[in-house]
Amino acid sequence: MDRMTFGEKFKALREEKGLTQKDVAEALEINARMITRYENGISYPRTREAYRKIADYFEVAVDYLLTENDSFVMKASEQYGARGMKQAQELIDGMSGLFAGGTLSEQDKDAVMKALQDIYWESKARNAKKYAAKNNGPDEEPSAM
Repeated sequence: MDRMTFGEKFKALREEKGLTQKDVAEALEINARMITRYENGISYPRTREAYRKIADYFEVAVDYLLTENDSFVMKASEQYGARGMKQAQELIDGMSGLFAGGTLSEQDKDAVMKALQDIYWESKARNAKKYAAKNNGPDEEPSAM
C-alpha cells in the first residue's frame, strides 16, 4: 500500500471540500502559488505551527498531514533553518531514489530511513560541537552544560 505524501493529502482534502486553490490560499493567508507547490510536492510547510494551521482549516490532526519524512524535514528546518531543511530533503530524496528499485520491504525501508535520520542528527550535533570548540579558541574548553 502506497503512503500518501503531504501534497497528495493536501490536494485530496481540498478537493473533498470542493475548494479551489485560491479559496484555500485566501483562508490560510498564503500565496496561491504555494498551494500549487504544496500539492506538487515542491514545497512543504516549514514549521509545526504552519502544519497546525492547515490541519485546523481542514479539520484533521496534524499527524495525519505529516509523514515521518515530513516530520524529519520540518524538525531540521526548525533547528537548522533553510540549509538544514535543504540537507534533510536531499537526504530523503536521495534515499527515495535508491528505494525505487523495490527490493526492500516497507519495514526495511523505514528502518534504513530511520538509521539515516539518526546519523544526520548525530553529525549535526558533532559539527555543532566542533564549531563551538573552534570558536572558543585552542586554549579554551567548550563550556559544559
